Amino acid sequence: MIRLVAAAGLVLGLAACGKPAAPTAPEAPAAPAAAAEPPAEMLPVLTVYSTRSSDADAEVYAAFEEAAGVRIEVIDGAAADLFRQMKSKNAASPAGVLIATDAGTLLPFQEAGLLQPIGSDKVTGAIPPALREKDNYWVGLSRRYRVVVFDPQVVSVDEVDTYEDLADPRLMGEICVRSGTSMANLSLLSELIIRNGADYAEAWARGVAANFARSPDGGDTAQIDAVVSGTCAVALVNHHYWVRLTDGSAEDRLKAAKTQIVFPDQNTTGTHLDVTAAALAAGAPDTELAVRFIEFLASPKGQTLLTARSKEVPVVRGTPMPSGMEDLTGFKESDLPVSNLAAHLSEAEALFRQTGWE
Repeated sequence: MIRLVAAAGLVLGLAACGKPAAPTAPEAPAAPAAAAEPPAEMLPVLTVYSTRSSDADAEVYAAFEEAAGVRIEVIDGAAADLFRQMKSKNAASPAGVLIATDAGTLLPFQEAGLLQPIGSDKVTGAIPPALREKDNYWVGLSRRYRVVVFDPQVVSVDEVDTYEDLADPRLMGEICVRSGTSMANLSLLSELIIRNGADYAEAWARGVAANFARSPDGGDTAQIDAVVSGTCAVALVNHHYWVRLTDGSAEDRLKAAKTQIVFPDQNTTGTHLDVTAAALAAGAPDTELAVRFIEFLASPKGQTLLTARSKEVPVVRGTPMPSGMEDLTGFKESDLPVSNLAAHLSEAEALFRQTGWE
């Protein structure tokens, strides 16, 4: 305070003596204001119809929104409900991209003319032919393997290391599965029809049904819980449900520790797989933007974000495996093109109805 007062007095004294005051420096020009980002409602919009949970894929959507400067609107629902919405709105549908947890659910969309081929070299160059529709009406995004989870205190691994084992009478009263209307089960039975014929597939389905510990009920997580609780000793599930337990809460990790997982048919055809898939809507309001999003999903970054939480296996070579899969690599997977399964889904559903899987 004293220094400030003294300086002020000195300036006044100099001014009184006629001494000119020091010139005032010119003000620097004001920096131009940063361009404001357009409000969200003014950004280009991509509408995604998805049978997956938007919460699980929130990071995927957020990353593309930031990179592309767009806004993604997600409409979640069962495949049948999304189909009805698109069909009823026809050309007025806002859908740009469809994401389905199982590729087979996209067949009705394709047959109804609601899809168009994905014309992108980036996508077809990244995704193996066996994991996409032959004319690129859909492409696989991540692999889902149909595996067996079992209680090693009750059965040994060599009793459940093939799909055929599940129909063996020695497992009577020990098997838990979800409904025969589940696309994961329909997809598996479709492969058995293709490889071994309808008679074999029916006999297999009937044999497994004879071994049920209870009627099919709940999703794949419920089947694992049933093994842990002792309701059954063997469950047919998709691999990622079990892997999530190994990377989950203490309770989840305990469930995984009480059970084991096996990838069936390693000495023959390899483990059955299906894919989460993406398709391009025929009436996409902005086809270029929709294709850019599918290209992002097929990129290493998109693949990592898509599989990190889901624990599915990436389809693009070089993408890191999600945590929990480190000790499960090196298994043999079926080489049957996934697109071949769709032609037998209706037949598989009829066989399951006949053999008591409902």
